[in-house]
Amino acid sequence: MGLLNVKGVVYKPAEKVNLDPHSDEPYLQANVKAPRMAGFLVKIFVWLLELPIFGAALLYMLKRNNLIYKLISNAELEEAPLYAPLLPLEELKEQEDKLLSPDLSPPERVQQAMDCLPSAASNIANGLKPSFRHWTVKDYFRAYSSGEITPYMVAERLIAAIHEFSSHRLDMAFFISYNREDILRQAKESTFRYERGEPISALDGVPIAVKDEMDCTPYPTTGGTKWLHKLRPCKTDACCVKRLRLCGAMLIGKTNMHELGAGTSGINPHYGVTRNPYDTGRICGGSSSGSAAAVAAGLCPVALGVDGGGSVRMPAALCGVVGFKPTFRRVPHSGVLPLNWTVGMIGVLAGTIEDAFIVYAAISGQLPSHEPSSIQPKLYLPMLKSVSTLSSFRMARYGKWFNDCSDDIRICCSHVLDQLYEMYGWKTVEVTIPDIEAMRLAHYTTIGSECSTALTSYLEKMNTAELGWDTRVALSVYGSFSAKEYIKAQKLRNRQLRLHEKIFAEADVIVTPTTGVTAYPILSDALKTGELDYINGAALVRYQIAGNFLGLPAVTVPVGYDKKGLPIGLQFIGRPWSESTLIHMASALEALRISECRRPQVFCDLLRKD
Repeated sequence: MGLLNVKGVVYKPAEKVNLDPHSDEPYLQANVKAPRMAGFLVKIFVWLLELPIFGAALLYMLKRNNLIYKLISNAELEEAPLYAPLLPLEELKEQEDKLLSPDLSPPERVQQAMDCLPSAASNIANGLKPSFRHWTVKDYFRAYSSGEITPYMVAERLIAAIHEFSSHRLDMAFFISYNREDILRQAKESTFRYERGEPISALDGVPIAVKDEMDCTPYPTTGGTKWLHKLRPCKTDACCVKRLRLCGAMLIGKTNMHELGAGTSGINPHYGVTRNPYDTGRICGGSSSGSAAAVAAGLCPVALGVDGGGSVRMPAALCGVVGFKPTFRRVPHSGVLPLNWTVGMIGVLAGTIEDAFIVYAAISGQLPSHEPSSIQPKLYLPMLKSVSTLSSFRMARYGKWFNDCSDDIRICCSHVLDQLYEMYGWKTVEVTIPDIEAMRLAHYTTIGSECSTALTSYLEKMNTAELGWDTRVALSVYGSFSAKEYIKAQKLRNRQLRLHEKIFAEADVIVTPTTGVTAYPILSDALKTGELDYINGAALVRYQIAGNFLGLPAVTVPVGYDKKGLPIGLQFIGRPWSESTLIHMASALEALRISECRRPQVFCDLLRKD
C-alpha cells in the first residue's frame, strides 16, 4: 500500500510549456471522488477516520483516489520550491492613476480615494439608473453631513435589523457576536462629530462588519469555533481594523464564517447557517459567509473578510456583491488568525467597487515593522471620474476552463465579454493555462499543512468533540500531509507563477467566471453537523486558486443571475500589484451591468426616509 504504487506526473519545465490556445496541454477537470455526507453519515465517517490504523488506510485511499499522489506527492518537477508568493517588484501605473504618498494617515487616504470618484450627477448623466442599488459610503456621508439622518439613528435601525434577521423566523445567522452598547457608543461619538462639522473622514459613522477571523475589540476572535478564543484571547485590534477605527468607521460586530475557514459552504453547526439574502434556503459560500450576506442584505455597505481559497470572492459572487482581494502583503495581516500564512489575504466585500476601493485605500499601506515582507511598489489610486478614458485592456481567457461551469454561468459571462468588447473595445486573448487541477491540489496541500501546523498547540489543549464534524474531517486530512508533499506543492507554486508571468506578458488580466455553480440548497441534515460536499466545493473554488496560491490580486463583480434568480459573478485576476488596473476594470464592468441589479429577498434600508 506504499506510495510507490502510484506513479507521479513528470511536469515539463515552465519555459518549455506552450500556452497558445492550440496547445496540446490537456485540461483536467476536478477529479473529486467523495460522496456528500452530513448528519449520521459524517459522524460514522469521522469515527472511522480517527481510528489509528483504519483511519490511515482511509486517508491513503482518499488521497490516491483524488490524485494527490499522482499530481503532487510523487510528481517530478525541475523548479525549486517557492515557499511564499513574495512577488517581483513591478510598478504599474495607468494613465488615469494618482500616486498615494506612504506618509498619509488612513483618513487622508480615504479623502484621496474620494477625490478619485465620479459624482452622482455624472452617473445619472451616463444613464446609470439601476432599479436597485446598495447605499454607498458617499450616500452615508452625504446623509450625515446634511443632517437628514444621524449615525445614531442608523445604529438604532441596524441593531433592530440584526435582531430581526437573527430571529427564529428568518434565522439568517449573519453575526457571531455584536454588542448593542458598543455600536451605540460609536454612533453617539460619530453623531457629535457631525454636529460639530468635524467628521474624521467619509467613513465616519459608516457601518462596517468584520469577519470573525481578525481581532476587533471588544469581541473575542473565535474563527467560527466554540473554543479558540478561550486559548487565544483578543487583546487589541488587527492592523486593518485599527486603520478603519482611525477613520471613524462604526464597527458593528463579528460576522459568521465556516469553522476555521475549513469549508466553502458557510454552514457552521455552532453559530448557525448563514443564509443567502437572495434565497434563504441556499448557502452564501465560505468562508467569509457572514460578511458577504451582511453587505448583500444592506446591514453595511462594506465588510472585511479573509481570502485563503476564494473565501472573499466566492461568497461575494454567490451573494451578488463585490469581492476584492489585493496582492499578497499589500494589506498588513497582523491581528488575523494565523491559519494560512502564505495563501491568506485580507479582502473587502462591498455593495459597489467604489466602496471596496475606499476601504482598500484606508487599510493598505506600509506594513508594521514586525511583519515580514518584500519591499512594496508604490501605491497608485485609479481615477474613476469617467470610464470613457479607459485604455483597451486585454483579457486572457482559457476556453476549456472558462466553460467548465453551469450553462447559466457560461452563457451570462460569455455575453458580458461580448459587451465589454462592444462598449470599451476590450479584447479577449485566448490562451492555455496548464495544470489547473494540480494547482488546486497543491494549494489544498499548502493551506491544509499551514492550518494544521498553526493549530497544533491549540488542538493539544482542547477536546476534539468541540469541533464540528466536517471540520474534524478537514483537520484529519490536513494533518496527513507530509513534508515531502508540502515541498512538492511549493515547487508547483513556483512553476505556476512562471506560467502566469508568461500569460501576463500577453494580457492585462485573466478573466473567468467567479464560481462554477451558483448558490446550492441548504439541506436539513447539515445543520447540526456541517456537511462534506467536495464536488460542489471544487466547483466553487474552481477559479479562485491563483489569487491565493500565487498571491495575485483579483476582483469579482456581479454581472447577472441564473434562471432561479441567483447571482453570478465575473472575475478579473491581475498581475502582481495591479490593484489600480483591476479597480478601473471592475468599475467599468459595474457601470455596464448596474441596470440589471435586483433587490435581495432579505434587505434592510438603513437610510430610508420614514
